[in-house]
Amino acid sequence: MTTGFTVFDTAIGVCGVAWRDDVVVGTSLPEGSASRTRAWLARRFPDAVEGTPPSPVQEAVDGIVALLGGARQDLASVALDFSAVPEFNRRAYEVARTIPPGKTLTYGDIAHRLGQPGSAQAVGQAMGHNPFPIIVPCHRVLAAGGKDGGFSARGGVGTKRRMLVIEGALADEPTLF
Repeated sequence: MTTGFTVFDTAIGVCGVAWRDDVVVGTSLPEGSASRTRAWLARRFPDAVEGTPPSPVQEAVDGIVALLGGARQDLASVALDFSAVPEFNRRAYEVARTIPPGKTLTYGDIAHRLGQPGSAQAVGQAMGHNPFPIIVPCHRVLAAGGKDGGFSARGGVGTKRRMLVIEGALADEPTLF
């Protein structure tokens, strides 16, 4: 089974996706440049070969580009390979995938939906280890009281907020500059 990857431009920078057969095995938010995103994917998937994605993966790429461009694109039907994902994380990701663009949940909300109300911190840790950012919209998961919480991607919480503004879940806040 060959693993492939590609990088592509979006409104927030160059993202990437890796696949095996017709199934996404990982995604990358922008790393600052196309070469950095490419290098990140090559480190994460050392056997991967850069190439043209198969049709279902190209549809996922097109959906990511549309979503980050402001379309209310739903990526919940993109096939993902959860084989290397711990059971709790997989379940948390499945709940996160039900959050529509423009909406948010808290870590506690997801914990309750999992039937484990005391597991908000574990949900936060799962989101921090999300191998499928954007497709599993961990950026739509906030801390208690609607606070940002963390975000492990380059740019941190600023990237998370930017994605939420694009989706209409947060108002664009004016700056002093």
